[in-house]
Amino acid sequence: MKVILGLSGGVDSSVALKLLKDEGYDVEAMFMRNWDSATNNDILGNPDIDDDVCPQEKDYQDAKRVADQLQVKLNRVDFIEEYWNTVFQYFLNEYKKGRTPNPDIMCNKYIKFNAFLKYASTLGADYIAMGHYARVKHEKDKSYLLRGVDSNKDQTYFLCMISQEQLRKSLFPIGHLTKPMVRQIAKESNLYTAEKKDSTGICFIGERNFKEFLKNYLPAKPGNMVTLDHKVIGKHDGLMYYTIGQRKGLGIGGSNEFGNDAWFVCGKNIKTNELIVGQGHDSKYLISNHCIASECNWITDKPIEGKNYLAKFRYRQNDNEVTLKFLDDNKIEVFYPSGVRAVTPGQAVVIYDGEICLGGAIIDEVYFDNERRMY
Repeated sequence: MKVILGLSGGVDSSVALKLLKDEGYDVEAMFMRNWDSATNNDILGNPDIDDDVCPQEKDYQDAKRVADQLQVKLNRVDFIEEYWNTVFQYFLNEYKKGRTPNPDIMCNKYIKFNAFLKYASTLGADYIAMGHYARVKHEKDKSYLLRGVDSNKDQTYFLCMISQEQLRKSLFPIGHLTKPMVRQIAKESNLYTAEKKDSTGICFIGERNFKEFLKNYLPAKPGNMVTLDHKVIGKHDGLMYYTIGQRKGLGIGGSNEFGNDAWFVCGKNIKTNELIVGQGHDSKYLISNHCIASECNWITDKPIEGKNYLAKFRYRQNDNEVTLKFLDDNKIEVFYPSGVRAVTPGQAVVIYDGEICLGGAIIDEVYFDNERRMY
């Protein structure tokens, strides 16, 4: 049984590779290069942008060292054009709309479980494997995506848009492990990446300041920062730089008029280019009890209207009890009567039936009772 594993140069995929080899699979590894400044800036028509911040070459060298340690062949493949067209353009278009996108979800859908899978098939792969904290249960006619055992690292949220066909061809070798267990295996096996720090943020941004990166591709449009009753309280640098529920980076301090309670982003007015802010972490304007979401994707079984499920509206968020109503085949209304803070357009709502991740949809509109929140 031949398996091609996505080897990123991090500890998780390194351990996944070792486990596959120990289990007796005929395994090869593949390193994906998804971002190249020179190529992307030529596409954009601006060769002078200096944004080569993704440390891909170091990651490749780390992956190569691990592959050599385990005596596994490493393939290096470019998906730069595919990533630009399906992930980065989506990322930019969502920000243009004033929304907060989740490019990792689209990277899984279009790159890791699509372009990667197709290329792996040309190498004779029966399965592909990734170092995600998730599990898969393959049955005769269906495959089920299950939460990772480590609840703090579970990555099924980011896998909500993959298809049944993609899941049928997938393995997740470390999904039954916790992060400390993965680190311990790496140390005991003397893997080169055993002590390597986990990557954070979006791949193509790396460690660079987010504002500095984004302004290369989208022109910033400063405007007024206003209170919920429309009083101007400051200036914002561009609506795309802020997300619902954000506290840091607003630059608003205490005052005689408003007191010393912390300020949070409560909404955006795209037409007037105003950032709407309010005081208090649990301001009623940050709480919603239902939302409308589209681009539905059900991995195995379509949810049943009116049945109780669990949902996450952000990664690592606690489960929320929800029910669903289908508005059409591609749009749902999600009800969560207990209320949830900072549900944000552009993010995904991911639906669970116990341990099974059923899939998800992209949030479009957010409401409290019949009042639409100012997003």
